[in-house]
This record gives sequence, C-alpha cells and structure tokens, in this order.
Amino acid sequence: MARLLIVHHTPSPATQAMLESVLEGAGTDEIEGVEVVSRAALGATPVDLLAADAVILGTPANIGYMSGALKHFFDTVYYPCLSDTVGLPYALYVHGNSDTTGAVRAVESIATGMGWRRHRPPVTVTGEVTRRQREACWELGAVTALAAAERAQGT
Repeated sequence: MARLLIVHHTPSPATQAMLESVLEGAGTDEIEGVEVVSRAALGATPVDLLAADAVILGTPANIGYMSGALKHFFDTVYYPCLSDTVGLPYALYVHGNSDTTGAVRAVESIATGMGWRRHRPPVTVTGEVTRRQREACWELGAVTALAAAERAQGT
C-alpha cells in the first residue's frame, strides 16, 4: 500500500481549515490503495518520512518564513533521509496574514536541497480561507495521494 505523509503545523483556524481540506482530498473514496498519515511537524520523524511515497507540507508564514515547527522537522530528517528520499514527490500549502512568499521560498529551497520533486504548485492563502481555496487544498491532497500511489507502483 502506498503512503502519503502530511506534515503540518496547524496553530490557527485558517491552517486547520486548509489541513482538513487536504485530508479530505487525500482520503477521498475515489483513490484506493493509499494510506494517509498525518503528523504534527514537531512529532514527525525520519521513520515517518522514509516510509512515505509522497509528502504534503503545511505551514503558516511566520515573520516571512515557515513555522519553527516545520523547520524543526526539516532539521530532524535532513541527514537521516537525505539520500533515501531523492525524487520524493512533495506538495505545500501555506497560510499567511499578509504574505507567504518567504515561507514558500524557504520550504522549496530545502526540498530542492533534499532532491525532492515538487508535484504541484503550492496552495497559498493570505487572510481568510475561501471556499475556492479550500477546494484547491482538497485537490492538492487528492493529486498528491495519486502521486504516492504512482511512486509506490514504480511508475
């Protein structure tokens, strides 16, 4: 069975709404054979990442950067997983009150350094999360679950 890992830092109602939509999309009945594993960024481990066929990262934009919790996740997994996760499909969602640019840039820089492959453009939201943005998060979850299934099948 394929495994999709969702690593998130969810301190606000906005990031919670985005996470819920990602989880709904990833767990849709139309996608079979994918186990969805959700971990808070401070609790996710190298073992979680090494078992994943794809990963979705979720973070608020804090002071122009990803959350400290997501940065901690990267610090924890970087060396133990560096050579074994090359090519891993990943996706990203970010919420900010006024800007998400720095957070997106930081996550993409680290993911590129790890040799991961961005599966979809990030879903970024500033301010309140709209219905259309929740739908974009749902789609991000669904298509990344499909990427996990494809990677597990070796296609």
